[in-house]
This record gives sequence, C-alpha cells and structure tokens, in this order.
Amino acid sequence: MLPTIHLLGIPIHSIDEETCIEYILDEGDRGHGGWVATPNLDHLRRLHRNAEFRELCTRASLLVPDGIPLLWAARLQGTPLEGRVAGSDLIDSLSKAAASRGKSVFLLGGDTGTAEGAARILSDRHQGLMIAGIRCPLVGFETRQAEMESLRHVLLETKPDIVFVALGSPKQEKIMDLLAPILPETWWIGVGISFSFVCGSVRRAPRWMQRSGLEWVHRMLQEPHRLAGRYLVRGVPFALQLFAISMWKGLFRRPA
Repeated sequence: MLPTIHLLGIPIHSIDEETCIEYILDEGDRGHGGWVATPNLDHLRRLHRNAEFRELCTRASLLVPDGIPLLWAARLQGTPLEGRVAGSDLIDSLSKAAASRGKSVFLLGGDTGTAEGAARILSDRHQGLMIAGIRCPLVGFETRQAEMESLRHVLLETKPDIVFVALGSPKQEKIMDLLAPILPETWWIGVGISFSFVCGSVRRAPRWMQRSGLEWVHRMLQEPHRLAGRYLVRGVPFALQLFAISMWKGLFRRPA
C-alpha cells in the first residue's frame, strides 16, 4: 500500500520520483502492470468537477502529483506530499532505469516526428535502452476501429515493458485505461507533450521556473492562443479556490 493524501477529495499518491520508478519496475518484475496518471492543476480541476474523468482516473494504478501547486495545497492542508513526479521527468529517468534492467519502452503519440526524435535521443542518452516500437496515430484514431485494431496488434506483437503515452489529457488516460488490459504486465505512463520536450521541438521551462511553480508561464508564452484560457481564465481562479480550501482544512486539522 502506497501512502495517499486527498486534495478536494481526490486521492494522490505521496511518493517521490525515485520511489515511483522503483515501484513501476519492481511491480513489472513481478508480472504486475498498470497505468500512471500525473495530475497537474488543470487535471485536478477536471477531476474535481467532472465525474466521468474522476471515475476514469480512479482506475489508474498510480496518481502522482505533476504540478507544484498540488504540493503547495497539500502542505497548506497539513498533508505534505513527498515530491513532484512529472511525466516530463519520468520519460527520461524511467527510461534510464529501464535500460539498466533490460526493459523495453514503446512511444505512442506525440506530434509528427517527435516520437522518432525522442526515441533516438533516449537511446543515445541511455545505453542499452530497447525501443520496442513507435506509433504516432492520426488525430481521431481512437474512433476508428481499424486503426485501434492495428495498434493493438502492434502492441501485442512487441510486448513492451513500458509504454509512454503522449496524447494529451484526457485522451491519454482513456487510451491507457482501454489498452492496459491487453498487456497486463506492461506499465503505461501518461507524458503529455514530453516527446516534444525530449527532441527539442518545444522548449521546457528552466529549472528555476519548474521549482518555483512558474512552468505554466513559460508554456503559455510559447502557445498563448491555445493556453491562455486554460491557465488564466480557468487555472488561476481554481488555484486560488484550492489554496483557500486547503488552508481552511489545515487550520482545523488535528495533529497526528
């Protein structure tokens, strides 16, 4: 049993990145697979307000905190999280650990060419990493039976130990939940835009911005038309609500 806290009633596993990696690989060695959701502030907002998305993510094997605001809120309510576990970090650190244990990875999704680019870079960076396969399906593939059957066939044929799924949320969570049963010993990790980060087609925020919770500003400045609404119109008001509720809970929390 992994330690768990709750934010707005949503269970979040309180583990750091190293523990997450060890858990995934150790469970894989035992023949136990699963799928990992990495909620940030926007995910938490949808988990709180969307019952369908919340029910979907309750089936995840791991829910680990990607966003720094989740760590702040957890501290305010007196239930601090062990650390941030970002999908954009896991794609590199988990690949490194997988290479050391002789495990294979499959890259699914991403913008055109990014999965191939990320696979080359990860292979160069981590000696011995086995790339089981790469698949960048067309937009809307999940609604086309033939394309889904083709994807299932490739996955069953390659039998990867780990699948990095870069389809954006909530599509990647839906796909992981749908496909995980066909490979019960495989681990599936939702990594969002991480293929683009790895191959350099999208620049990730500097470390100081990541640590200070300002990574969203860097992302918004790169894609203002697409992300301004998410971060400014929906994200900031929800963050203030989350912090207020967490602080209120913290004031009345009984000492352990």
